[in-house]
Amino acid sequence: MTENARRSAAAVQARVPGFVPRVGIVLGSGLGGFAERIEDAVAIPYGDLPGFPRPSVHGHAGRMVLGSLGGQRVVCLQGRVHLYEGTGPEGVKTLVRTLKLLGCEILVLTNAAGSLRRDVGPGSLMAISDHINLLGTNPLVGPNDDDFGPRFPPMADAWDPALRAVLGQAAARRGVALAEGVYCALLGPAFETPAEVRMVKLLGADAVGMSTVPECIVARHCGLRVVGCAVITNLGVGLDDGEVSHAQTLNAAAGAAGRLEALLTGFLEALDP
Repeated sequence: MTENARRSAAAVQARVPGFVPRVGIVLGSGLGGFAERIEDAVAIPYGDLPGFPRPSVHGHAGRMVLGSLGGQRVVCLQGRVHLYEGTGPEGVKTLVRTLKLLGCEILVLTNAAGSLRRDVGPGSLMAISDHINLLGTNPLVGPNDDDFGPRFPPMADAWDPALRAVLGQAAARRGVALAEGVYCALLGPAFETPAEVRMVKLLGADAVGMSTVPECIVARHCGLRVVGCAVITNLGVGLDDGEVSHAQTLNAAAGAAGRLEALLTGFLEALDP
């Protein structure tokens, strides 16, 4: 609910008076270690913030960490909530709108995803250029909150091209290989079947996962600019002989975490003052 976002923002401001972050960062499965890089960090458990969901999936710590990194004031969310957890879209709206109320202008979304391209294998990083929503729902369903955004928000620039260019420049300077592609979100929690992998490839997707799209939609609705990066943890089912599991996802994400951390730090450093 909108009131939860306002109460959560007030609770954060009471803990860090005068702190206004410019960049919000959502850390996906197995990627929470990035928050350890933040300087002068203040950590707030989600349980202390009204309406914040408590992630039930291993690899999502459930903490907000505020501080400075790469010359920017940032707020990191260590852990997201997924629609398959059964909590509905309200948690996603509270998370993103709290960042907006705190003063964020930019939202960086990360996730662990399966690749639909054999040339972008496990351990690769993929900048998200666009998305396909196959979750079967939209987080903006229901009454619109005009205080945050319009009833029918445009999504043509959902993944900000200028910010994606900055991400690419940061990758080049840091020597980090960065692919680019379309991310498709399915509801989960079951992994995709081979037929579903073939379907989303035909639709134009390059990677598939179970998150990220709801946050992007809510962020664009309230005027945040969005950029995203997927850590590729596996090839889609049927593209190789390997088995897919959540443990594999966490292990592969951990293996690529260092490159993602270098990329995100370089991105923050490259942003205009």
